[in-house]
Amino acid sequence: MADFNFTFICGADDFWVTREAKAVFEDASKDVADPEFGLEIVNGAAGNVSEVEDAVNRFASAVQTLSLFGDKKIVWFKDITFLADSVTGRAEGTITQVERLKDLLSTLDPSAVTVIMSASPIDRRRAFQKWCEKNSNYTLADSGKPAEQEAHLRELVQKEAQALGIEIPFNLVTILLGKLNGNARLAMIEVRKIATNIGETEKNVTEELLNELVPNFGEGDFFEPVEAFYSMNLEWTLESLRRYFFIAKDSRPLLTSLQNRNRLMIQMKALLMSGQLRQGPRGIDKSSLERAASMHTQAFAGENGKSAFNVFTQNPWYLGRLAAPLGKLSLRNLVDFQKEFLRGFRDILARPTEQQEVMREMMVRCLSR
Repeated sequence: MADFNFTFICGADDFWVTREAKAVFEDASKDVADPEFGLEIVNGAAGNVSEVEDAVNRFASAVQTLSLFGDKKIVWFKDITFLADSVTGRAEGTITQVERLKDLLSTLDPSAVTVIMSASPIDRRRAFQKWCEKNSNYTLADSGKPAEQEAHLRELVQKEAQALGIEIPFNLVTILLGKLNGNARLAMIEVRKIATNIGETEKNVTEELLNELVPNFGEGDFFEPVEAFYSMNLEWTLESLRRYFFIAKDSRPLLTSLQNRNRLMIQMKALLMSGQLRQGPRGIDKSSLERAASMHTQAFAGENGKSAFNVFTQNPWYLGRLAAPLGKLSLRNLVDFQKEFLRGFRDILARPTEQQEVMREMMVRCLSR
């Protein structure tokens, strides 16, 4: 590691950021003779400018106060939130405090104090952020490729489940991560909740238990009605639709989710039929997906972000989950579904007060053929 005044760890997911920073802090703390006086953690969470000023004051006090016995001190400025693109982050008072923080970091004596900073979320466009990239031991904690991040999180979930004495099959981990939009902290919480509810004698997690205990967070693609629909089970689909409308009033997020998944399934079905894509017992073959992506680069020129319009921007594990029902669906079935989703959207515009009935009619038409 280069010889800089401090270590700066940041990223979009606070779980990974804190985990990485904790490892660095614990490693740096090994040689501290008296942890009570040689280690200090300062909380950087702030909801307004006053709290930002207070956090920076406490950090300044920590780095400027030497250990009682003159030994090297380790300071962790933890959970910094005021470097984000937020109302607090953009405030003039915060910008002033960030400049003060920069001055403090510039004058640190690394022989007297080791400073570790962890921040999430962050605005990478800001001057302070760019300065940290050049003047610190800098780590972007969640900078890996999507496949690498998911593999890491999948391993973490499996280890947590094993530690709690339960077993979550590979396909159910995929469902879990989809329901939680890949949020690592929520994944740990939900695994513990499942372990608490599964009982002492039963160790194997079932799909029914997972759907019962784990809610959908954010704008994920794993609405229960979508899962039910592509299982081709009309009874489950209609029951899950009833549960969806018990909580929700607007059908458009659900309809968008159906359309997004169907677009990807149409692309996969075409690639599978042409032999350009292979489907194995553990899902989509990653090497065939990469080869197909290189063959069709021009068709998706300029489409680099994750998009339901481009199957090659998706994670292979996620595609494997989506590809499971393709064996019993023809390309014509999928195109017909897309036509029905469009008809459903038009019917919703025409009958905005009858959205549940419109969705019910649409799903019956699709699954009764």
